[in-house]
Amino acid sequence: MTRRRWIADEVSGNQAALTGEHANHLVRVLRARVGQEFDIATGAVVRHGRIVTIQESRVEFELGEEVPAAQVPNVTLLLAIFKFDRMEWAIEKCTELGVSRIVPVIARRTDAHLAAAAVKRAERWNRIAIQAAEQSRRAAPPEIAAPLKLKDAATMTAGLRIVLAESEQETLLRDVLSPPPSGEILLAIGPEGGWAEDELQLFQKSGWTSASLGPTILRAETAAIAATAITIAELA
Repeated sequence: MTRRRWIADEVSGNQAALTGEHANHLVRVLRARVGQEFDIATGAVVRHGRIVTIQESRVEFELGEEVPAAQVPNVTLLLAIFKFDRMEWAIEKCTELGVSRIVPVIARRTDAHLAAAAVKRAERWNRIAIQAAEQSRRAAPPEIAAPLKLKDAATMTAGLRIVLAESEQETLLRDVLSPPPSGEILLAIGPEGGWAEDELQLFQKSGWTSASLGPTILRAETAAIAATAITIAELA
């Protein structure tokens, strides 16, 4: 039977612990007991863990042998900020698919109220990423970076940088995917309404490759999930 996986809040040698609501969920919802075994992600590796103590808002594990980890491409998702309920859906699903990092981006068509509130959403976004990482048996959640203005996001460097654009008529995403020398891939997904023309010009001047997901117009969250799934499937 496949063991449930948890991402440790504390690690010290061969001991690990879940704390706070993380621990309470394990105890109250899943009715954990001393002696039960789970896989425990400790940051760099995943190890077998056995519950040794259960206290108020704290569950401690004794760690055993390392669990082999699956290798996935190093994908960073530049996600233009859009309606938070839909953006949270994209964060959850792209975490399950295996993105390494998510960078919220303030674009021309990002609603000003959403841009102003984005910093305060960081804790919730990180919590969603942790839960999705545990559900999908990842060793660690993706990093959720601080929001960036597009002009700063466009200067980010990587072995392969791709901006998804509705205006692209010829080049499909799968046609430009290849393992980059540096290992990191940047995927830029626009907001509701897409990238503005001057933003696409900025990407072009900064050396990004423009690509399409096909002839249909997708919602921002659908585009993020589809682009992530195609990239990881092609390069895994």
